Amino acid sequence: MPRTATEQKRKSIYGVHPGVLMMQKWIAELKQKTGRTLEEWLALIKKAGPRDDEARREWLKTEHGLGTNYASSLAELADGKGAEFGDPQDYLAAAEGYVERMFSGGKAALRPIYNALLKVGLKVGKEAKACPCRTIVPLYRKHVFAQIKPTTRTRIDFGFALGDTKAKGRLIDTGGFAKKDRITHRIEINALQDIDDEVKHWLKVAYDRDA
Repeated sequence: MPRTATEQKRKSIYGVHPGVLMMQKWIAELKQKTGRTLEEWLALIKKAGPRDDEARREWLKTEHGLGTNYASSLAELADGKGAEFGDPQDYLAAAEGYVERMFSGGKAALRPIYNALLKVGLKVGKEAKACPCRTIVPLYRKHVFAQIKPTTRTRIDFGFALGDTKAKGRLIDTGGFAKKDRITHRIEINALQDIDDEVKHWLKVAYDRDA
């Protein structure tokens, strides 16, 4: 459906997830690497493929010789999952919905805290951008340098990419460095007053490390 002029002009507070560019590249190369375009694969799956997601992946691998990554991605797209990553505007529209659902129901009371964390995160540097996923809101510079995660109904974990930094004060080591995860530390945020100078300090450190 064509977007209205209002929808086209409204600028999102979020940035386009790096996964969108990756998806666009993947779609552009699909014909060359697999012999079919995305539209052709989706039509084939709809016509001849199994209905079950797991069976569909196996069918694409065994009957059509696709690797695991291609089979999994096509199976999900055929089920309508992840299609928003094929277009920047579709992603940005979906991102708004991710956040609305993330902070609804029992976690609705966390929304003011989230809004404040997002504001602080985007102001840490001119290259900072927030790219929501379904359950977390990562903050990117070149890579993810911080992450907003509503962990419980009463707490948001503000995560940071700080490498092997020694935890001190309110900073909690997540074990992420040992596991080679990007997010290595977190600070628990239960109220607006928890977003203090200590939080802003570690956010700036994480942002600067990703220069």
